[in-house]
Amino acid sequence: MGRVIRYSRLVRKEYSLYLQVGDEVFHERYLRWGKGTVVEERSSQIPGGFCYVRISFQDGSIRVFDNNFKSSSCCYYAGIRKLEER
Repeated sequence: MGRVIRYSRLVRKEYSLYLQVGDEVFHERYLRWGKGTVVEERSSQIPGGFCYVRISFQDGSIRVFDNNFKSSSCCYYAGIRKLEER
């Protein structure tokens, strides 16, 4: 029989999250979508896996975006901005 290799100790998080559940956001280029609220955040435990957020916008649509700030396709670079708390 072959050896059993356990990877759980080797898993490292290689991403930096931008948004978390409850954050209120808007899209710079699609203001017609209205304000959005992050309703779900998922992060892969597999090295190189995806991190994403689901955002529910006022126009009734739920949209999914990359949430890894270290990725060139992160929602921040796509135009998603947090609404500042005042």
